[in-house]
Amino acid sequence: MTLEDRSDLVLEFARVLFVNGQSTDQVLSSTERFGRALGLCAQIFPRWGELQLQIQDVNQKLFFVVAADPTGVAMGRVSSAMQVMEDLDQGLLAPQAAKEKIRTISQTPPMPTWLFTLAAAAGAAGLAVIFGVQHLSAAILISLSAAAGALLRRVLAQYSANVFVQPFGAALLAGIIGALAVRYQLSSSLRLIAVCPCMILVPGPPLLNGMLDLSKGRIHLGTARIIYAGLVVGAISAGLLLGLALLKASLPVEEASRSAPLWLDVIAAGVAVAAYSIFFSTPLRMLAWPVPVGMLAHALRWQVLTVPGSNAAVGALVACLFVGLILTPVARRRHMPFAAIAFASVVSMIPGVFLFRMASGFVQLAVGQNTTLPLITETTADGMTAVSIVLAMSVGLIAPKMVIDRIGDRSIQTKP
Repeated sequence: MTLEDRSDLVLEFARVLFVNGQSTDQVLSSTERFGRALGLCAQIFPRWGELQLQIQDVNQKLFFVVAADPTGVAMGRVSSAMQVMEDLDQGLLAPQAAKEKIRTISQTPPMPTWLFTLAAAAGAAGLAVIFGVQHLSAAILISLSAAAGALLRRVLAQYSANVFVQPFGAALLAGIIGALAVRYQLSSSLRLIAVCPCMILVPGPPLLNGMLDLSKGRIHLGTARIIYAGLVVGAISAGLLLGLALLKASLPVEEASRSAPLWLDVIAAGVAVAAYSIFFSTPLRMLAWPVPVGMLAHALRWQVLTVPGSNAAVGALVACLFVGLILTPVARRRHMPFAAIAFASVVSMIPGVFLFRMASGFVQLAVGQNTTLPLITETTADGMTAVSIVLAMSVGLIAPKMVIDRIGDRSIQTKP
């Protein structure tokens, strides 16, 4: 292979990782290793919308650029690409064969529609149990709404590549179904029938990857990821509130969620983690790690919330610290994408319900009806709670990962 061919292969490898949800640190280190296996001194510079590859030749520096939007999450592709890197580095795969495999991996289809739909139904039902659904009929309706939303997302994907159309359409459908449930007195004041199908749409990986980038000083990329996640949440909130408003229903701001018994919370968490793993197209063989760890993390969170003076942010911090401590060494030793197993374990704790209530409060304040001090207070409280939970989750995942990675990298460098 010529220098240009090898450079294109390195760039395509980096693109597969970057656009499918791999953390930026892993993209950088894996690309350098992949380049060394091809006899190149390669360095990648990731930005929102593009990847720039620098090749240090004998007397010159060569630059290559490819368009790359990190909006997808397909951990099956990431895992397969990492395996190609391992095989190439160990001499088990020729460069030309690696090129063909990377090209095939980049075109791998997502999870089949039937499995994606089933995961949406199960995940929404699991979240409903965690947030205190009390009636079987409501849980069934939540599952049906989420399943219909998943089918709608797959249909919309065939007609539009816009990343906001799918979550908006699914949330609009959930809002309409939730409003019908309110009209026929099938929904409580929590509006879980409307909210839970929307919670599975919240983009956890871009948000957590963005916080990881900010912690490493990648301000532009981290900010872009968080803005993207915020825009998706905005599209979901707009669809949800519009669907409710079409049938003259609303999302109360001041309602507090109910808690499920510990045993039920843990089982529901396991279902939700498995569902999110399927959303992320994680290979099914990897589910043996995020599901039990996610269940234990939710058990810790539940126990922390029973302590007087504790709150949702503290519970999320403890749970994510546990996940980071357990799964960071597992990801390193077994060469699994950290994002695939760790994000799925905790993403059900993303405060989607607080974000939706905050959006509802802003709409009520903008309309000017019933503008009262309690409404302002509750809207502000929902927003601050959401921010504090996201920050707590980020610290909980990032701190153990940074420490363990630093220790692991030092031990590798000191080996003879």
